Amino acid sequence: MAIRNIREIGEEVLTKKCKVVTEMTPRTRELIEDMLDTMYEANGVGLAAPQVGILKRIVVIDTTGEDPHILINPRIVETSGEQVGQEACLSVPGKTGQVTRPNYVKAVALDVNMKEYELEGTELLARAICHELDHLDGHLYVEKVEGSLEEATVEVEMDEEE
Repeated sequence: MAIRNIREIGEEVLTKKCKVVTEMTPRTRELIEDMLDTMYEANGVGLAAPQVGILKRIVVIDTTGEDPHILINPRIVETSGEQVGQEACLSVPGKTGQVTRPNYVKAVALDVNMKEYELEGTELLARAICHELDHLDGHLYVEKVEGSLEEATVEVEMDEEE
């Protein structure tokens, strides 16, 4: 498949509400595959269609690197608890910010076969679901940051010399 360009903060497409997907077409399947490839290439844990310039209600999430979730027309139906943590976004490169999100989220979505299913998540998965679904309504995490954005720090593993 193909790696698509990730749209960045300031681009109008990121502020628009996405359209409902009514049928699975070959182009939509290709979009989903491209979104997964793009997310993995960028070392992300989630990607929403508007981040690649497409105003469709499609999200891909993989918090483990081994279990991708495809959510078409997703909606959150239940939340509980609270977590506060650093968040980043492929559309806001080099920045992080502290955001409060639910610690548990249940979402309902369609899979690639347009069959409804539920996805439940806690901690990072719950955060990712909320973050990516915000994109579908034209919102970025920077609107929810408590305090100010910070420069992202990259942790580099170094071999210890003995």
